[in-house]
Amino acid sequence: MSTVLITGAGRGLGLGLAEQFAKQGWSVIGTVRTPGKAEALAALAAKTGKIRIEALDVTEETAIARLKAKLGDEPIDVLFNVAGIFGHHDFNQEGIKAQSFGHSTLAEWQDVFKTNLFAPMKLAEALIENVAASARKTIVTLSSELGSIGGLAKGGGLYPYRISKAGVNMMMKAMAVDLQPRGIIAVPMHPGWVRTDMGGPNADIDVETSTSGMVKVVTGLTIADSGRYLAWNGKELPW
Repeated sequence: MSTVLITGAGRGLGLGLAEQFAKQGWSVIGTVRTPGKAEALAALAAKTGKIRIEALDVTEETAIARLKAKLGDEPIDVLFNVAGIFGHHDFNQEGIKAQSFGHSTLAEWQDVFKTNLFAPMKLAEALIENVAASARKTIVTLSSELGSIGGLAKGGGLYPYRISKAGVNMMMKAMAVDLQPRGIIAVPMHPGWVRTDMGGPNADIDVETSTSGMVKVVTGLTIADSGRYLAWNGKELPW
């Protein structure tokens, strides 16, 4: 049985991915900051019998170390770094203004980078032997088309968020190169503009469309795909 570890599994895309993988018979390790408050994930775990919930604050290295110790040598076929933040505000006019030129704060930059970029790097480092011991040997980190430099034809802004995701792209590309000798696949993935708490009600697609598409893409990856910048529907995006 294949195993996927999903960070940020308590809601939104993380919860949707947990459901999709469980439907396909995968063993799912869903991490959340406070398991006692993850009611939707707990209900899904009870319904499917395929999900176990583990505590993890991705921004705390000690929490990552505790999770690694608990997992031991357990193989992880797919490490799916989903946990992320937009910033100190929601994706609305207030949030967009707060990340515009001349308005962002150092605190916001630090928090966005710590969650979106540093956390998946440290988790990948901590769990690399678990991934290497699996059959699929795959690491996926959620990026965004907003991190595409080549795709930025008009409109700037969103500096902390955009640059954190551009950083994710470089991180995963470099990881693909470094880990290729071990047969490990590393890709950044754009989930689409999704109707979640972060994406807002006016986004293009719903959670099921995004997550079912991502699962299809991820389960079809080969080592030849490592380092590609992919969207939820398999489309390759410009760096």
